[in-house]
Amino acid sequence: MGTLWSQERPPEEEQPTEQSRWWAPARQLLTAVLLLGLLLGSSVILFYIFRSCGPRPCEMPACRDLLEYYRASGNTSAPRCTDFFSFACAEAKGANSSFQALAEENKSRLQRILEAPRSWPLGSGEEKAFQFYHSCLDTDAIEAAGAGPLRQVIEELGGWPISSNWTSLDFNRTLRLLMSQYDHFPFFRAYLGPHPTPPHMPIIQFLVWTLSFLALCPQPIPFLGLLLLLLTLSILFPEAILHGTGPMSPHLSSPSSTHPLLSSLSCVQIDQPEFDVPLKQNQEQKIYAQIVRTYLTYLNQLGTLLGGDPSQVEQHAFLSISTTSRLFQFLRPLEQQQAQEKLFQMVTINQLQEMAPAIDWLSCLQATFTQMSLSPSQTIVVHDLDYLKNMSQLVEEQLSSHSNFLQSHMIFGLVGTLSPALNSPFREARKLLNQKLQELTGRPRVPAYTREMKCVEETGAFFEPTLAVLFVHEAFSPSTQSAAMDLFTDIKDALVTRLRKLPWMDEETQKKAQDRVTQLQVEMGAPGWAMTSVLTSHKYSEVHLGPNFLQSFLSGVRSRQARIIQSFLEPFPHHRWQVSPWGVKAYYSASDHVVVFPAGLLQPPFFHPAYPRAVNFGAAGSIMARELLHIFDQLLLPGNCPGCDTHALEREQQCLESHYAAFPLHGGTSFSGFHSLLESAADVGALAIALQAYNKRLLWHRGETTLPNLDLNPQQLFFRSYAQVMCRELSTQDSQDTQSPPTLRVHGPLSNTLAFAKHFHCPDGALLKPSRRCQLW
Repeated sequence: MGTLWSQERPPEEEQPTEQSRWWAPARQLLTAVLLLGLLLGSSVILFYIFRSCGPRPCEMPACRDLLEYYRASGNTSAPRCTDFFSFACAEAKGANSSFQALAEENKSRLQRILEAPRSWPLGSGEEKAFQFYHSCLDTDAIEAAGAGPLRQVIEELGGWPISSNWTSLDFNRTLRLLMSQYDHFPFFRAYLGPHPTPPHMPIIQFLVWTLSFLALCPQPIPFLGLLLLLLTLSILFPEAILHGTGPMSPHLSSPSSTHPLLSSLSCVQIDQPEFDVPLKQNQEQKIYAQIVRTYLTYLNQLGTLLGGDPSQVEQHAFLSISTTSRLFQFLRPLEQQQAQEKLFQMVTINQLQEMAPAIDWLSCLQATFTQMSLSPSQTIVVHDLDYLKNMSQLVEEQLSSHSNFLQSHMIFGLVGTLSPALNSPFREARKLLNQKLQELTGRPRVPAYTREMKCVEETGAFFEPTLAVLFVHEAFSPSTQSAAMDLFTDIKDALVTRLRKLPWMDEETQKKAQDRVTQLQVEMGAPGWAMTSVLTSHKYSEVHLGPNFLQSFLSGVRSRQARIIQSFLEPFPHHRWQVSPWGVKAYYSASDHVVVFPAGLLQPPFFHPAYPRAVNFGAAGSIMARELLHIFDQLLLPGNCPGCDTHALEREQQCLESHYAAFPLHGGTSFSGFHSLLESAADVGALAIALQAYNKRLLWHRGETTLPNLDLNPQQLFFRSYAQVMCRELSTQDSQDTQSPPTLRVHGPLSNTLAFAKHFHCPDGALLKPSRRCQLW
């Protein structure tokens, strides 16, 4: 029964119903539709994902402006694999370089700031800056005053035999006034600077030296503060107390570098003068004579403009240029000083007085550095004692035989420096002099600035702290600074990674080099103290404008001089910027171990937060990497890296020299002795580091953009942006420039980078795809 029962089926289960017959195919159709929909949906999602990850055209206004800039400066028909310089720079006209164009744009921005109608608090630095700028533009008032204000200055200095009454000459009184009131040094330079201590001094020696030096320099440091300083040093650098290792290790110190603490110990320094005439050692005699004649003509013009008798003026002008020529013969080139190991000497003012008695050293220096209390036993730094001895002897000879000519020599020099503040005849004479000297020396022609640009320069020089705040607020927003710092961090990380893989650097040196990069300070935009309006508001209390523009100009000179001196006298001063915030020069300071990037440099076409990353890394990133590599310049010099593989290092250096020598230069000449290995090595290494940082950024952060309608993918745009940094007209290469010619600064690094040939599909044997490459950095 059970078995039979289990074998029976209900009637409805034995035959399929009509509902079951149509449900099966319907279910199959529905499954197919769902699968198709899922597939289509996934495809759409993947399409948008890959589209968002791939390069998109940047439609921001900054990108459109950059696109026009690139189109205007480059020649797209030039062969990329043999003449990338022409491809990027051939049509760059009207400016010597991209940097020059950016510098002019920054000055134009400053001009717009100074000409914008604003209301400032009475007596504030902003009000005085704006008043000074507009008084500089008031050429009608300057022309109406004529030479009267200048004659008044000359009378205050004791008069001038050829244009005013004078009775007797007090040489040191005139020199003292020139140094203290006019910031003019006709026979030598006196300034405050960091003490030039030996770079490899062990800390224990440094402490002993510090204790003795504090007794000499007029910078009192409380005993408790000094005790804390010594305690801090012993905690931070215990291994350096007895052995001289640590951050001052000779492996990585440069001859000019000192420990940051040393930079706060500043003393009076006496150095060679900066001559107004561009004479040079070993100059061709014919060029030398032409320069002397040109400058003599200029001095004759100055004397005549001041009402002097032409024959008397000619005699005084001739003896003035003769004095300059003799002083120039006393100079010793820096290379000779280094060979003789006499870069500087420590002497007291009393000792200097005995060796160079013509100058009343104590009174002249005390008048110049009024914030200090000097004494005859004060120790100062002298950079060329032989020059000072010879200079003193010449002055004594002139005082005994031609004292009135010596007065003329000092007045001639002062009038030249005051030219920007004088009426048009003096300015035109100076302009003509500069043009002729540029032609004779082969220096690049300086663009003819308008009166507005000249006034912007002078206002910026005298009111830099105030204008720094206004410029940064206008051109370097917090978001821009943040983006620039992110870029710098990527570049620095890439350098640290690269240091670990250098075949010629031993492990210990690699570790110290990485620590050196990690300890580096970076300053961007403007000095931190300058951005505090409370600190800058009192800096111009002693600036008095009027009654004429020359007096306003001189008040600005004195205020600037006092501000610079005061900054050196601070017990632990901040890093003193060597460029203005609107400047376009980045630099590395060995003494403070800080790298500086002014706001004026981190601007289009080198940097903008809205730019494709390829542009920022290729342009600004390579600039940053280049300055970082200057930390290690000394490692490339013979004997400065004892733990390194000397043969490997020399092999890579020779490789780089041969690599550059193979390139033809403008006019069919070949590259020769003016090539600087350090500069070229920095160019090549900077490109490699910037590319490595860019590739890493792309790996972890998708969504790259490119410039529309430029026919360059992101990697190609990176190299195009790098080349833009090097753009310069070939005819403007300065004969004194230590950099490689502009074509080499483009082709040398690009040809040493395999990725360039890959992304531009260069054939084997092309100029920018050589068979061998070098890896110095």
